[in-house]
Amino acid sequence: MSKASVGGRIAIGANYVFLGALSLLTLFPFWYEVVASFSSSRAISAGEVSLWPIEFNVEAYKRLIEDGQIFKAAQNTILVTAVGTVLNMVMTIMAAYPLSKRRLRGRTPLTLFITFTMLFAAGIIPNFILIKQLGLMNSYWALWLPGLIGTYNMFVMKTFFEGLPEEIEESASIDGANDISILLKIVMPLSKPILAALSLFYAVGWWNVYFNVLLYITKSTKQTLTVKLYYMIKQFDPKLISTVGGSEGVTQVTLTPEAVQAAAIVIAVTPILCVYPFLQRHFVKGVLIGSVKG
Repeated sequence: MSKASVGGRIAIGANYVFLGALSLLTLFPFWYEVVASFSSSRAISAGEVSLWPIEFNVEAYKRLIEDGQIFKAAQNTILVTAVGTVLNMVMTIMAAYPLSKRRLRGRTPLTLFITFTMLFAAGIIPNFILIKQLGLMNSYWALWLPGLIGTYNMFVMKTFFEGLPEEIEESASIDGANDISILLKIVMPLSKPILAALSLFYAVGWWNVYFNVLLYITKSTKQTLTVKLYYMIKQFDPKLISTVGGSEGVTQVTLTPEAVQAAAIVIAVTPILCVYPFLQRHFVKGVLIGSVKG
């Protein structure tokens, strides 16, 4: 075995160790919240929680779900995420595909105009006044309409479309297919990686939407999961919960805001984490191709 191959294997091994340690370091904050959510408030307050739950209990989760509000908020979040992601993808595709064609008249001015929106925005107050005058307060359209297209994501998709072989579309055009048929039957099936990647980006954004919900959604029955959890933590009033404990009689368990906050974080993050593995295969490929080619 040559020295070069030995050195190469050592370098690869060192990279694995470094990346593994970096991954664990990145994962630790979330793992800590998971552990804290299943630990007692006494252990959290005393700083005893580290890698494993101390005095395991699920009282924080019981407190969050006992009144049923969190389930309604979860339904609202699923609705906002699903509809918002579909609208985003439809509008992004409709903008990116024409701009990827050199034959489009006014392509350069349109691209510059869209780029301008990445650099300058109206601001919170003008947007709030506009939404109010349009009568969209307490409507999810107040969230969906201003965010129909992510400009950066549109340019990533445009770059991906530009990297597809033009000969395929030309062949379909010769056979009589129009632009819509080419897009739906040829371009879209070839674009699964970028579609999966951007769908995940949009879905994560909608799932975590917070500030706009605070501004435009004042009805408690329409609030999303992140806002509902915020209010539940903010209005949390610690109290003693009595539980029966064997021969020792009754044990008093006190919940602190830290325990409830940890449980809220786990509840908010876990659903979107469950979606990621199904898109991960296309995710990396889509981002790399969409970002590098052009």
